[in-house]
Amino acid sequence: MAHSSNLIADDIEQYLERHANKSMLRFITCGSVDDGKSTLIGRLLYESKLVFEDQLSALESDSKKVGTQGEGLDFALLVDGLAAEREQGITIDVAYRYFTTERRKFVVADTPGHEQYTRNMVTGASTAELAVILIDARKGVLTQTRRHSYLVSLLGIRHVVLAVNKLDLVDYSQEVFERIADEYNSFAAEIGLEHVVAIPMSAYVGDNLTESSPNTPWYQGPTLIDHLETVEIEDELRSAPFRMPVQWVNRPDLDFRGFSGQIVGGVVRPGDRVRVLPSGKESTVDRIVTMDGDLDEAVAGRSVTITLADEIDISRGDVLVAAEALPGVADQFEAQVVWMGEADMLPERPYLCQIGTMTVQARITRPKYKVNVNTLEQTATNTLALNEIGVCNISFDRPVPFDAYTDNRDMGGFILIDRLTNTTVGAGLIRHSLRRSDNIHWQAVDINEQARATLNGHKPQILWFTGLSGSGKSTIANELERRLYALGCHTYLLDGDNVRHGLNRDLGFTEADRVENIRRVTEVARLMADAGLIVLASFISPFRTEREAARELVGEDRFCEVFVDTPIDVAEERDPKGLYKKARRGELTNFTGIDSPYEPPTSPDLRIDTTTTSPEQATERIIEFLRDRGVID
Repeated sequence: MAHSSNLIADDIEQYLERHANKSMLRFITCGSVDDGKSTLIGRLLYESKLVFEDQLSALESDSKKVGTQGEGLDFALLVDGLAAEREQGITIDVAYRYFTTERRKFVVADTPGHEQYTRNMVTGASTAELAVILIDARKGVLTQTRRHSYLVSLLGIRHVVLAVNKLDLVDYSQEVFERIADEYNSFAAEIGLEHVVAIPMSAYVGDNLTESSPNTPWYQGPTLIDHLETVEIEDELRSAPFRMPVQWVNRPDLDFRGFSGQIVGGVVRPGDRVRVLPSGKESTVDRIVTMDGDLDEAVAGRSVTITLADEIDISRGDVLVAAEALPGVADQFEAQVVWMGEADMLPERPYLCQIGTMTVQARITRPKYKVNVNTLEQTATNTLALNEIGVCNISFDRPVPFDAYTDNRDMGGFILIDRLTNTTVGAGLIRHSLRRSDNIHWQAVDINEQARATLNGHKPQILWFTGLSGSGKSTIANELERRLYALGCHTYLLDGDNVRHGLNRDLGFTEADRVENIRRVTEVARLMADAGLIVLASFISPFRTEREAARELVGEDRFCEVFVDTPIDVAEERDPKGLYKKARRGELTNFTGIDSPYEPPTSPDLRIDTTTTSPEQATERIIEFLRDRGVID
């Protein structure tokens, strides 16, 4: 590696100390396809003399094999590491690279330009303090340029370098540069980007990267590296109120109990008064512990263990905050959502939500609108597709501490996770809490579930019958209710068709409507169980996610999933309502089993094969199950 400093030879300890105390700048490169992002970063690594000799040899060899610059070095190959990236000459995933100069350390994220990889760009931008947005001088401001700029603004990045690249291909035209800069600055002003520095350059040739280029004598501004070394990133997090989500309760022995995490806002010192949220209990900071000893002060970005003067019940997900500057605590919010899932967002489907160090269950309403990033127009929509951005209301299953994203990224940002596949399907930015979350509270009542169970003579229970249309769910449920009635049990049968005549008459059969149908039914069934009833819910309920959400909402001890397992050919042969025939003729769309999926249970509480079991036999099995569980005598 060719990077050198006189201090390395003269005083290695002083050099290392100076290096350790350099400030750090995190930035991203973004823009449209083939604007030169990877080439720019590769050139910066090369010019910073942070390319090892073997890497340089490999670069020379790879440039001849798969390079795009003829006999010259293809600096993009220093960054594009995936085979698919080298084959196509594009960036697919986010590539992080580290380099340093005499004045500053840098972590740069090379983000994809293709629209289909917008979600990857969001990942790279989520921790950046500055964005370098490249524009091909031959093409000017493009759709993806606007998209990425909007995302940069949305994600709270306030400093932008407009890198008008490949200027050598337009004869270093000042007119071209100024026209592009003027057009971009007009758009930047509309989306709230105020700190924009435009630099004419050629990443491949090296114009205005580390030294002023003689090819642009008309440009008197800084080079890219000069600007990156000197730009002042406001220390907003240090001046913000103290915040530290608890990641781990540190208990190495009986005499020590500390709370570990990364400070995401403000400064903390021993003696400071702090409050624990969401519990609201207060105490005083006793010690700030690190591997290198106790600190007199810890600032945002530092990972520490804090001990308190009082014994307080604190666990992972709680947040330590300054007692005199509290964040909000709520369970309903308005948020901007960037959808990252391959499948469209399903309003009211339960997703897992990671916010800070806390994981909660979340539901999103139908979007209020989505944003056309090209025109900034707000348009009505029922869902969000891959890479779309919209504003939605979102509710959590419990109150969480938060700050608006514009005030604190870590306290106001969250990700949405599919409950079954565990993949990240969305990223959200809290704008504000909804007032109703502060004004609606649970009302205490004197007659509880146990009292109703004693009066009824049996425990409440929800028997959830799921299966294809024609499987025999309603027949078995009806026979079961008749038997339970004869035993003196208090029951109610919720049937899919009957509910759609009243409560759910406004819903169709799209996936989103099916999700909402089951959500409403689950809430009704829970209320009936609270009333002490044995509820028989007979619904196709085709999606595992909604059935598992029903189980979680109701409680494991009050929920029984009964899978009425009937092969589709048998159900179609029965076809008591003639629905399969209509679906086969194309007269009935979104019909489960034909053109809409059914996800069978993986581990139901009871499985009933109706090809070998009669409704009467199935009823006997369920009665026996209820007795074994202690629901009935």
